[in-house]
Amino acid sequence: MSSDPRIRKELKECGPDNGSGVFAVPVGDDIHDLRGEILGSEDTPFQGGIFNIEIKVPVQYPFEPPKMRFITKIWHPNISSQTGAICLDILKDQWSPALTIKTALLSLQALLCAAEPTDPQDAVVAEMYIKNRVEYDRKAKEWTDTYANPSVNSGKIQRVVEMGFEKEKAVKALEENEWDEEKAVNALLGM
Repeated sequence: MSSDPRIRKELKECGPDNGSGVFAVPVGDDIHDLRGEILGSEDTPFQGGIFNIEIKVPVQYPFEPPKMRFITKIWHPNISSQTGAICLDILKDQWSPALTIKTALLSLQALLCAAEPTDPQDAVVAEMYIKNRVEYDRKAKEWTDTYANPSVNSGKIQRVVEMGFEKEKAVKALEENEWDEEKAVNALLGM
């Protein structure tokens, strides 16, 4: 029996205007290849961020969980800062056919509010979370502003690029200089 009718029904429930702060849509015509979006919750370092999620729905769905990973870079103990891989039990051994794509996305949104640093995906981030929460919050907010809310720093990036620097180098210099344009340009010029 095909899972396609169920996936189509679930996609109607988690469309862009469903009011939940999460949604999923097909990439092209393949309903097994989805893009999800999670809005960062208020009073967290992720507030104001829009996080894109790659969702691959297996043929055996709902008897197997969807495979999800963050496309948007994020600083979180349960999400790899390098690959976007997620450590969340319902996406692995605690999946149930009663769960949906929307409930999985809502669980990811909840994970952003309540990290599990003792069961990390990214040990470096988890160590910072446990040993220096202030620094963790600062870096998570910086990554949110940089990668999940490009409008915040896009003007700075654009101005540095217009000076003749490659975009990747401009972003790196800005990040390393706490988004101070003058310091970033001086670093790029070797001053």
